[in-house]
Amino acid sequence: MSTTAKVTVYTRKGCVACMATFRALTKAGISYEAIDTTCNQTLEDELRAAGALQMPVVVTPIGRWDGFRDDRIRDLRDHLAQQASA
Repeated sequence: MSTTAKVTVYTRKGCVACMATFRALTKAGISYEAIDTTCNQTLEDELRAAGALQMPVVVTPIGRWDGFRDDRIRDLRDHLAQQASA
């Protein structure tokens, strides 16, 4: 299953949780756009102001989360599969 939903992953260089998130999204067949915030302090400040506590910050059609959340990735996969079959 390859999805066309808009999924954005804000990441930093050297972020282990970010790499785990990329692997889990790919394994689930979910396409995503990765945005590296390493050299963009303004963007990192905006993410923190929006409530992000850690990287990655993942923005999806069903909500936002931060950190590696395999449970949320499974929920997203299931949601997108339901939409595709509707």
